[in-house]
Amino acid sequence: MNEKAKVCLVSCSVLKEELEQLVKRGSLDAALVFVSKYFHVDYEEIEKNLRKVLEHTLKHFNGKVVLVYGDLCLGQNEEMKKLADQYGIVKVNALNCIDCQLGGEGKFLEADPEHNLMFMGPGMIAFFKHMKETMIKERVDEAVFAGMFSAIKGVVLLDTCDNAKECCKELEKLGIGLPILETRKIGLENVKRVVLDAIQHATRG
Repeated sequence: MNEKAKVCLVSCSVLKEELEQLVKRGSLDAALVFVSKYFHVDYEEIEKNLRKVLEHTLKHFNGKVVLVYGDLCLGQNEEMKKLADQYGIVKVNALNCIDCQLGGEGKFLEADPEHNLMFMGPGMIAFFKHMKETMIKERVDEAVFAGMFSAIKGVVLLDTCDNAKECCKELEKLGIGLPILETRKIGLENVKRVVLDAIQHATRG
């Protein structure tokens, strides 16, 4: 962790590639701490591990701590906002990681009003790859994995890190049986703006 930075971002590792690239480019001056994205499907595990990380970070980091998690990442009743308030920290203005990649402030709902699209960036592709591997180890039929996507019309690939070709190959290997309807070359600007807005709010005054 970069101890000299004035701000530390505690983030789900779904956004690890994007945040690390922003820091590497000098577009973001922040220390980075990640909580594993593989807790993604279990609210209890997310909260337990996130609390451990926050308590450790708040104890050892002298600057401001900003939470890079969406409103919905612990449930539908503002649980994540309440957790941020409990620790006295600012969180990003976004519903989930996809919303961060789209620019926050609920743009995810505008982009998928009928809730039948699967938005995939590098982090989410890695998450589903890990899920499939885990299910296979547990001897769950691959058809069960593919069936999880039966209500989805198709994939919208979010090319945040300029690696769309690699992401397409990984999606093909996943075997979820969904067409890629669109590739959006959105880069890092949306994530950068959402995070910088939260940092500005945290450091104001």
